[in-house]
Parts: sequence; structure tokens; C-alpha cells
Amino acid sequence: MKDFRIAVLLGGTSDEREVSLGSGKAAAAALSKFFDVDVFDIQSTEHLPEGLDPSRHVVFSTLHGSFGEDGTAQKLMDDAGVFYAGCDEASSRLTFDKVATKRMLSEAEVPVTDDLVFEGGKLPSVDAVVSRLGSSVVIKPVDQGSSVGLMFASTEEQIEASLKNCLKGRWLIEPRVVGREVTVGILHNKAMGVVEIRPKSGQFDFTSKYTKGLTEYIAPAELSDELSERIRNLATIAFEACNCRDFARIDCMIDADENLFFLEINTLPGLKETSLLPMSASVCGYNFDELVQKLVEPAILRYKSR
Repeated sequence: MKDFRIAVLLGGTSDEREVSLGSGKAAAAALSKFFDVDVFDIQSTEHLPEGLDPSRHVVFSTLHGSFGEDGTAQKLMDDAGVFYAGCDEASSRLTFDKVATKRMLSEAEVPVTDDLVFEGGKLPSVDAVVSRLGSSVVIKPVDQGSSVGLMFASTEEQIEASLKNCLKGRWLIEPRVVGREVTVGILHNKAMGVVEIRPKSGQFDFTSKYTKGLTEYIAPAELSDELSERIRNLATIAFEACNCRDFARIDCMIDADENLFFLEINTLPGLKETSLLPMSASVCGYNFDELVQKLVEPAILRYKSR
């Protein structure tokens, strides 16, 4: 018997539970080719699952959304002495907050869009939105992933209608960048391949992301070497500026003049074989099984060095 086992955490209680179940099952299948694996379906955010043993488990979490990515699960694991793959509590908490992330990226001279932040129920006026950001905007929750709650508006009437859905939590409004959307994976602090995302609707929302056939993915993205390298360099700076660890996926928009605007950092991105992080890794020659093995390696080293 090996001296450790990989504990895959999946499920959770957030709006992204179904996405997490898919990621976790795919990751567990890949990891089981190299390691002894135990799978834990997380049903509670109050405590770590029964049977998770810090003395013999190294955790690979595929929990998306709140609890999984906001630093809460990471703090529970840190307090229990559990070694785990991916970002620590502080960087997870930071990057789960899109506003805090943008402020950190701006300080590191990574380009981001202007924005307007407000609390649900304390809605800005349509005039205030338009005067600052224009009439074509993107409205999204500050602390959700998988495009949950994402809304697009291109007229004052649509802005007004969208704002009425912002009842709880913190919200972020940004000018809509018309152009190309790309994403790049980071593995062991190095940027991998740039992937272009081409939703047929022109909007990479929840439906386009998770409905088969509604989005085309180009890996590698059809960009000049210079532009691709600029994206990869800035993504690496963003990763380091937020003190991320092991791996992440970073999203970016490119406008018609090839100006870049970085959107957010995903610390526990989707991990099915067809997900964006594996696409980015495939550009660098990694198949899915090899990628998942690489993702957990730093945590195993930390466990063995304890």
C-alpha cells in the first residue's frame, strides 16, 4: 500500500454543484491510474468530510463556487493539517472576489476594464451606469463562477431590467468589450497555451458554456506569436500578483485594436476532458491524464516534506 492516498472532493452545495460533480468524476478516474483514490461527495460546508485523514490523504478538490473556491474549504484543511492541491486560503479568498482581483491586477499593471460596484437592493441609476460605462455593459455577481448570474445589456432599457435581478449580494458592472475572448491555463507558475472561446450567440454565458454545440473552442488560439506571448506573460504576472499556487485559469478579452482586458482568475477551473484548462494544456502536449497528475504533484511534494 502506498504511503498516501488522493482524496478527490466533489459536489458541494453551491450553484455549481453539477459542474463540480462532472469535474470530480473525471479527475478521480484520471488520478486512479496513478494513485490510490478516495472520492468524497461534499454535502456540508460546516466541516470536512468524515474519513478524510490528514496523515494519509492529499486532497485534490474540484469544488467550484462558494465554499470550494472562496477560501472556506482551504481554511478548514489548513486548520486540520490537510495538504491539498491548488491555491491556499488567502489567494482563494482574494480571487473569488472579482473586484478585489481586479484591484490587485491593476496594481500589478495588468490591464482591466473600468467598473461600477454596488450592493444588491442598492441599485445605481441607469444614468449613472451609462455616463460612466456606456450603454453596452456586462453585469455579474462579484463572487460567483461558471457564469452564474451573468447578464448582458446593450440598451438603457435592458440595463434597467437587468438591475432588477440584482437583489442580493455584491454586483459588478463593466463595459462590454467587443472582440475576442481567450483563456490561458497556468501550471506550476508557467502559462500554457492560449485558447479562444467563440460562442455562437456572441455571449459566453451559462447556456453557451454548458450546452453542447453552442460554443467553438480554438486551441491554440489563432493569434500572432507576439500577441499570444503578451497574453501569456500578463497572465503569469496576474497569477503571481494574487499569490496563486500550483495552477489556475485566467480569462481575457481582446478588443479590435488588440488591447487586452483581464477578467478574472479561476483557481479551481472546470476539469472534464473537454474543459478549458485541459484544452490549454493540450497545446503544450499534455493529455488529460498527464495534466491531472501534474496538477496534484506540488501537493504531494508538500505532503512528503511535512
